[in-house]
Amino acid sequence: MSESQRISPETIEERLEAVTDPELDRSIVELDYIVDIEIEGGSVEVGFVLPTAWCSPAFAWMMMADAREALADHPAISDATVRLDEHMHAAEINEGVNGGLAFGEAFEDADGEVEAVRRELDGKARVARQYRATETLLEGGLKPDQIARLRREDLSIDAEAGRATVRVNATLSVCVDSQPLEDYLEKALTTDVADAPEKRLFATPEGEAIAPEEFETVHRRGRLATTNMSGQGHVCESLGASRIGSQSD
Repeated sequence: MSESQRISPETIEERLEAVTDPELDRSIVELDYIVDIEIEGGSVEVGFVLPTAWCSPAFAWMMMADAREALADHPAISDATVRLDEHMHAAEINEGVNGGLAFGEAFEDADGEVEAVRRELDGKARVARQYRATETLLEGGLKPDQIARLRREDLSIDAEAGRATVRVNATLSVCVDSQPLEDYLEKALTTDVADAPEKRLFATPEGEAIAPEEFETVHRRGRLATTNMSGQGHVCESLGASRIGSQSD
């Protein structure tokens, strides 16, 4: 068995790094939502605690479902179980996610499907990531109108080197840090933005091409989305720290 296929708490956390809190667009590992990992042969059970017992059941469901899917994709894991603790809907979520139910089956009174919520949150995350990506390009010397006209085919990413090359025109290319652009493109593709080489790389929050004269307005909206997510993240971290502190007293 290769090192990447071995099961250990470290490889489990690596596997879960890509799972995000959909409201904050941050890794559940970074946010310390994982409270325990139990491994027995090819069976793995991971326990989670969210910042409050009343976090949205739709958000909690998405995290648990994504975590279980990430674990189940591990070649050495034959049985993956996720366990949400200390949440007002823990029983429904644990039974539903581990039983392969749809959100609407576990929550029959739910107003709408969880995928509609996911699409809305992914859209907000895409706008925030776009702000960070375009800030990187502005710092690299590109002008707003040049950024607005970029197409996906103008971007080349060398992930190993950590550099991205942006072709501005036939005679000008700029190299910048690739991470903000990698992060952006990952979320853009899940929201049907820049999903073909000839499509514009960046878009308005509504998914439309950005007119050069609209760039500053769109950029401000991206900054606001980033600020809101950051503020909500600090609130969640404070609530989580208070919860852990009260339990340890």
